[in-house]
Amino acid sequence: MEKQNALTIKLLPITGPFAENKDIGKDIRVDKIEPALGKGIDIILDFNGIEGATQSFIHSMISQVIRDNGNAIIDRIFFKDCVDDVKAIISIVISYMQDSD
Repeated sequence: MEKQNALTIKLLPITGPFAENKDIGKDIRVDKIEPALGKGIDIILDFNGIEGATQSFIHSMISQVIRDNGNAIIDRIFFKDCVDDVKAIISIVISYMQDSD
């Protein structure tokens, strides 16, 4: 079941099967994530088809959002269809940002 009042961002068409370009990560954050969160819309980052991602890509996509809004913002960002390696990288980035408070 999809979350109501949420913006789904399908990453595969934007990044290809390996999400590594931190500039693309920043563009996703600036153009899609931040405006939606600012309007009270939750985010679903759909990793379907993504085989891997770099820590710098994930960091550029979500760390500034956490820095600007606090740790509670993580409750409004959902990570869908992540392979285990990508889940681990997301966890590392989130943990790092929470520890830096």
